[in-house]
Amino acid sequence: MRIISGSLRGLKVINPNSHRTHPMSERVRGALFNILGDLSGFRVLDAFAGSGILGFESISHGATSVIATEMDKKTYKVLSNNVKKLELMANVKAIHANISSWSDKNPQEKFDLILCDPPHNNMQLSTINKLTGHLKSQKLMVVCYSGRESTPNVNGVVVVDNRSYGDAALAFYRKVEKPV
Repeated sequence: MRIISGSLRGLKVINPNSHRTHPMSERVRGALFNILGDLSGFRVLDAFAGSGILGFESISHGATSVIATEMDKKTYKVLSNNVKKLELMANVKAIHANISSWSDKNPQEKFDLILCDPPHNNMQLSTINKLTGHLKSQKLMVVCYSGRESTPNVNGVVVVDNRSYGDAALAFYRKVEKPV
């Protein structure tokens, strides 16, 4: 697997050969980062990191920092090795944790962009709903889900875009604060 665009374009990433992960295809990833564009200065949460490819693409597009969480022990090792291989230790923090537990222990953490690519057979919608509390006002959360399903209903955010790519789809949510 390779980083497909931005300043790190062409660098290779090791993919965990595991039934627990489903790497986002290059086609969908390319579309995602074309839509997102310049991420200069962004703080990003890669909530179901796997190999870390979404976080690495974010750094490649100008993000300042990424927190990448992965709960599977073997996949986390691959993620950590990819961070070292790409020499991104200063920008990407790999965390071995269940994202829901991490969220509970780090309520103060806020992000400009949250990327969620959970296993399509286990969307973990309650966890995704919880993650909206980590999103800064007016910022985006992107959820990748099975193209055969309807757009996930996520609390605390509004759908601003939805794109389908056959087997996968992307829902873009914006956090909109209610006026006091």
